[in-house]
Amino acid sequence: MASRQDPAFESWLDGQLSHSASAMLSSISPVPIVKHRPGFGQTIRPVAGAIVASPVLGNYDPDPDYFFHWFRDSAVVIDALRLLYVERRIGAEALQHLRDFIRFSLALNELDGRAIAAVQDRRARVPPELLQYLREDHELASVHGDAVAAETRVNPDGTLDVLRWARPQHDGPPLRALALLRWVAGGHLDAALLAEVAPLIRFDLGFTLRHWREPSFDIWEEESGHHYYTLRVSAAALAEGAAWLEGLGDAAQARRCREESKAVLRLLDGYWVDEGGATRGYYRSRELTDGRPSPKALDIAVILSVIHSLGTEAAHSPADVRMQATLARLDALFDAAYPINHGGAAGRGTAMGRYAGDVYCSGGAYYFSTLGAAEFCFRAAALDGDASHGSQWMERGDAYLATVRAYTPAGGDLSEQFDQNSGAQTSAKQLAWSHAAFISCVSARRIALAASQAPR
Repeated sequence: MASRQDPAFESWLDGQLSHSASAMLSSISPVPIVKHRPGFGQTIRPVAGAIVASPVLGNYDPDPDYFFHWFRDSAVVIDALRLLYVERRIGAEALQHLRDFIRFSLALNELDGRAIAAVQDRRARVPPELLQYLREDHELASVHGDAVAAETRVNPDGTLDVLRWARPQHDGPPLRALALLRWVAGGHLDAALLAEVAPLIRFDLGFTLRHWREPSFDIWEEESGHHYYTLRVSAAALAEGAAWLEGLGDAAQARRCREESKAVLRLLDGYWVDEGGATRGYYRSRELTDGRPSPKALDIAVILSVIHSLGTEAAHSPADVRMQATLARLDALFDAAYPINHGGAAGRGTAMGRYAGDVYCSGGAYYFSTLGAAEFCFRAAALDGDASHGSQWMERGDAYLATVRAYTPAGGDLSEQFDQNSGAQTSAKQLAWSHAAFISCVSARRIALAASQAPR
């Protein structure tokens, strides 16, 4: 078992952490990179504060074009940046990145798609074969106000994305609120930066209050409905936001946030699929708008929602036996589905994907899915009062990390996926989310190790 007793494993963790930190930073404010989309007449020059999903340019050749500022991905990255700052792997530049991110995000709220839709010859400039990828004028004209934050993604130059995509998506604002609230709670911000971040947190909490009951697209941007992931991070943002608002003396808004957070969690209780007891079943990931059952009901997104929420409650957290059962079901699913999981080396965990029957790119394992499973185990270990159980969770987490190690090249680059047959990297290169997931996973492991050594 590759573990905390293995110096080579510990050395790899430290080296990979350094590489992931550097790689993730290359996606933050990537102002030297210029992206051309000639078919759409676009030349994208990023501005400070933008965070691209991948700094490696692609055009579905075969790598996808991920040179966009996704609301969800950027929140995950800005949270991982905080961990690097807290652990002194990055200095004051982190605060400048945060300041730029806040200003960039606030400026986005002023975007108005009606101006783009009003351009008379907008569609005539695009080659006929590309028109199928261009948004209709009436859709663009609807993008203003709250609709901007539900856009899923924007261009890193601070302009609206004019391409067809899955919209609306409501997980971005609560995730961003969570990341910013953690920066505030850590006591890392001076008065000037606190004054800048407050309006953005208030906006994100207000957006979440206004829209959490509405359907939107899932974390994978594939199906419209109500989604465990979006609801869980919304509940967390509202709960943490309530505590922040109380500190500011805004008791009425704090009370509303707390009440709505509890309402979300009550709703999520109904997402449990009971198959014969508290540990026999799983939390389903979605309820589709049209009422159809989804083949994606068992989805790693449920596990990711828990580690992104950082909940410690008895329910809907790593301490929840039902959530632990969900991870077990997912582990069994991918263990059976992916050839790279068959007959593997001793000490490795399961390479984890998204859901059964995934066909995106290789349809294989994801770094952030496998790292998410590892982080779940470390957080479960930190919450478990039984030393023996905690040790078992640590071993499971290290086993997942050993699998990530096995399919990470010597240079440390992490793409989005690694092929379920060969283990070769696929999809977008240098995915910022993959590197952020490594950073948060190793941080959770450190917390769990400290908890295991504390007197009980």
